[in-house]
Amino acid sequence: MMDTLASSAAAGDGSVTSPRSREKPAIPASLEPIQGPLPECWREQVLTRAKELEALSRCMGASGEQDNDVALKNGEVLKEAIDVHLVAARQAAQGDPLKPPGRFRLPLRRYGARIERARGNLDAAEAHLLSLAPCDYLLGQMPSLLNHVQRHLPPADARRQEFERIAQKLGIKDPDHPLHQECKDSSHADKKAIVKGERRKITNIVRAASSAALREHVRLGSFQYIVVITAMLMAGLALGVAITGFFRPTLIPMCFAPQEAGKVTVVCPTSQSAPFVPTGGQHQNGVPTRDIDAVVEKTAKRQDLIVVELVGLTAAAIATAAAIRRIKGSSERYGLPVSLAALKLPTGAITAFLGLLLMRGQFVPGLSALDTSAQILAWALVFGYAQQLFTRLVDQQGQTVLEGVRGADRPQPAPSPP
Repeated sequence: MMDTLASSAAAGDGSVTSPRSREKPAIPASLEPIQGPLPECWREQVLTRAKELEALSRCMGASGEQDNDVALKNGEVLKEAIDVHLVAARQAAQGDPLKPPGRFRLPLRRYGARIERARGNLDAAEAHLLSLAPCDYLLGQMPSLLNHVQRHLPPADARRQEFERIAQKLGIKDPDHPLHQECKDSSHADKKAIVKGERRKITNIVRAASSAALREHVRLGSFQYIVVITAMLMAGLALGVAITGFFRPTLIPMCFAPQEAGKVTVVCPTSQSAPFVPTGGQHQNGVPTRDIDAVVEKTAKRQDLIVVELVGLTAAAIATAAAIRRIKGSSERYGLPVSLAALKLPTGAITAFLGLLLMRGQFVPGLSALDTSAQILAWALVFGYAQQLFTRLVDQQGQTVLEGVRGADRPQPAPSPP
């Protein structure tokens, strides 16, 4: 719920000075400056939101409002809790050392824990702020809170249905629930009374929606972590195949032996032999008789598998570039589209190798004997691009996971006529 509540008070980090002035902007003694700048966008957003919540908490604590029983009884406790949560969120954003340090972790996993710590503490601070806020403030935030609840709780959820009922009583219209006439005629005093009576429900339901949103982001981070690990494993596998081919070029040779008029030519990705008659074949004048295994061993080169995988990787890169047209920008802190694109590259190298291996094993009838090195590389290009058939399913799952957390980016129903 980091962007749910509207900005109702300034962050208090000073006024903007002229370009000629070298002095720092004046900052009120009661407010600390915002730390930074920091290298990641999500860190800056956390610090900015934390400062905004701090200012709102101080304003509400000093306003002396008498219409909030919770604030009258537990105001100081709530303000202290808000401060504690904001400190924790700032620590996560500023990259304070882990406690305990723990074992080695990938940067993605380490950043994921910090992001969830920052989000969770900001959500908790906002929930306390709703308990502390005067009724007028809470009434003004109801449209935003209704949107937040509808984005993250399913329509059949009893908590969402209860929140929509409260919004109806306050005269707040949404596309799926047209207002009743009695809801339109409620006075401001009546609405404040409703908010005062339903405050605990409003706060608890909003907190539940924030928890659901956090779980959606956890699933997104977990899915991206799986994609990144898979991409790393595929890259390691492709590198292992290339190293094996470099040191043992005859272990898995990508060579074919087309035969024509009793003569055989060994064709590899980067070279080919002269025509010869295989051992046991009918002798022909001017054509040497040679053992086919010896010719393959002599013709296969160290760079064959490297070239095949590079061609497959290039084809996968082209497929990735073509898939960009279906990708739209995401405001999420996890770069899932980039991870999905990175997965395609080593996958293309592996599918190029495996496709040619299947052809060499006569798995595809009629395509077991390629005639030239150019044909081998051309098929490597085809198989490298064909990785899209496998990664497309991963792309679809990634899109589904993203749609679960995009919120306002989801396709929204057309508003009903008034």
